[in-house]
Amino acid sequence: MTVFFVSMIVYCVYILISKDSRRYYIGQTADLQARLKRHNAGLVLSTKAFKPWDLILSIEKPTRIEAVVLEKKIKNLNSEDLKKFIENKMDLYKDF
Repeated sequence: MTVFFVSMIVYCVYILISKDSRRYYIGQTADLQARLKRHNAGLVLSTKAFKPWDLILSIEKPTRIEAVVLEKKIKNLNSEDLKKFIENKMDLYKDF
């Protein structure tokens, strides 16, 4: 008998914006709500100084590897291209 295990974990690549400084933060996680709480509680060293944060975009990926690859690609965008990427993704969902 063959047993298959199906992972129920979905990984998210997410983009946050600082309410005060208007800076962006790009990350990936398997628990988006918990991660956002950590950012806003000041428990993440790289985002602590710029809290509070708002989630502006999340993209689900089936594996962590795919999430890491996408995260890296987004982090390599310049600020103009990052803004275009966010606008294009948000336009896809504006009617929902």
